[in-house]
Amino acid sequence: VQLQASGGGLVQAGGSLRLSCAASGRTFGSRGMGWFRQAPGKEREFVATTDWSGLSTYYADFVKGRFTIHRDNAKNTVYLQLNSLKPEDTAVYYCAAGKRRVIDTSQNEYDYWGQGTQVTVSS
Repeated sequence: VQLQASGGGLVQAGGSLRLSCAASGRTFGSRGMGWFRQAPGKEREFVATTDWSGLSTYYADFVKGRFTIHRDNAKNTVYLQLNSLKPEDTAVYYCAAGKRRVIDTSQNEYDYWGQGTQVTVSS
């Protein structure tokens, strides 16, 4: 599975962005997918995950109510809608394909990673 993330950019606080992650390969529809982020000087952290069907999702506490993950298996793409962005959301955002069909918050449960897309939120 190869993953290509896009959609990042510079936005003012309170603004929105939609990140996309396009996958190649035939197993996308049978894998859980996740988004993670890494801010400068910090460890990479979990943001959101969806199971293979898109019916089950889970979010980090700091994004609940602001971000939404969803997937389109027909297009082999997973999205992360970012709303009400804050300067502390500034980071490189990575999509990842899970080893299993279910939701997973641990980076160890993901075996394919995209290259990352930069999100910068100005105050």
